[in-house]
Amino acid sequence: MMEPIRGKVARVLNGQEIVINAGIVDGVTVGMDFNVMDTNGEDIKDPDTNEVLGSIERPKIRVRVIHAQEKLAVAASPRSKRVKPDILTDLVDSAIPTLGPVARSLIVTPRKPYASPQKTAKTAHALDNKDTGVKIGDPVVQVIEKTE
Repeated sequence: MMEPIRGKVARVLNGQEIVINAGIVDGVTVGMDFNVMDTNGEDIKDPDTNEVLGSIERPKIRVRVIHAQEKLAVAASPRSKRVKPDILTDLVDSAIPTLGPVARSLIVTPRKPYASPQKTAKTAHALDNKDTGVKIGDPVVQVIEKTE
């Protein structure tokens, strides 16, 4: 089995993209997936002896390479899709602009709390410190899908 490509976050470009310090010379290609790993491993203790059995590395977020250069690559988090709350609300919303002011004032539509498409796309998998804690120096590890 081949070893995964490893690197580190070299820069957080914006809420969706990071730069990693591995590139084409390291075997990185567009479309590869990487996990940004949490540097704070979680120690697992034996419940009987309280001995530390080991530590578990957990990924913070998965990113996909969208651009590769010789010594670096740009990777982005997947963008989410908006899930519509219900068809009735959308139908009423689409009809409101065509109604007169009196008819519009009589329609009260129950709103389910959901983000607008713009907010959903920007905040779903943001790569900033507030949501995922991704920062410069975090290790990244190539995701290798196991085939049977």
